[in-house]
Amino acid sequence: MGKRIVVALGGNAILTDDPTAQGQQKVLKDTAEKLVSLVEQGHQLVITHGNGPQVGNLLNQQLAADSEKNPALPLDTCVAMTQGSIGYWLQHAMNEALKSKQIAKQSVSLVTQCLVNKNDPAFENPTKPVGPFLTKEEAMAASEKDGANYKEDAGRGWRKVVASPKPVEIIEYPMVEYLIENDFITISAGGGGIPVVATENGIEGVEAVIDKDFAAAKLAEMVKADYFIILTGVDNVYINFGKENQQKLEDVSLAELREYIDQGQFASGSMLPKVEAVIQFLENSPASKAMISSLENLENLKDGLIGTVISNYHSL
Repeated sequence: MGKRIVVALGGNAILTDDPTAQGQQKVLKDTAEKLVSLVEQGHQLVITHGNGPQVGNLLNQQLAADSEKNPALPLDTCVAMTQGSIGYWLQHAMNEALKSKQIAKQSVSLVTQCLVNKNDPAFENPTKPVGPFLTKEEAMAASEKDGANYKEDAGRGWRKVVASPKPVEIIEYPMVEYLIENDFITISAGGGGIPVVATENGIEGVEAVIDKDFAAAKLAEMVKADYFIILTGVDNVYINFGKENQQKLEDVSLAELREYIDQGQFASGSMLPKVEAVIQFLENSPASKAMISSLENLENLKDGLIGTVISNYHSL
């Protein structure tokens, strides 16, 4: 019996060495061909994706052209723009892959808002770097102009930093559910979703970046996914990574995963957010399973589960 699966694509599924539109579309063509294998197996598929490099490039373009007559657009709008462009590329690639397999289904991309709490502590301590590298003098001048925070980034220069609040709700999730029920493959919550808060005047965009894996986990929870799969650059999660005693994780309970976090097994800039997103999903979806693996390993799902499988209990 087919499963309802939410797949979170990593950056390598969209952008490699060629940042042009043509280069990214070429990568997505290969990505779509691998994703279609899930549809062939009878699963309901929901796709989410990152947008870090793309929104960074767009912010650079906005600032380079910034003028009184052509002012730079805010970050929430740039997230929406990259959601639209990547969604368009991926939708086209998926529909072509479906057609080539003679599968009578279509994919559709949805510009998606993600509600965050306006009182989230992340707004008091912005940490997520966005946009171009600046000199200290340029950063101070920019801060005077826009009131934003700028910090030195690993000795490479100064960058604007924004909040990275936790997702509370995917606002368009009922539409995603409707599309799933009507046999569409949906592409949504791209780049973590457009960050919005609830105000007296309604929903308003904010200068923030939502972690794409946490947003994908929230979407998976809200559409009642059976499987939540995070695709990254490795086939499995490891403990003692890079050491002589490194160990590949295959079947892990949620309790064991929490213990590994307490041991400091996962790097904060790479695997830790993915592991934490999986925990968030499974805490709210106790009967479901989560997996962390690579895009290349995805076709092996036909043999059962793939990569590192996490559940509330041992699953194998």
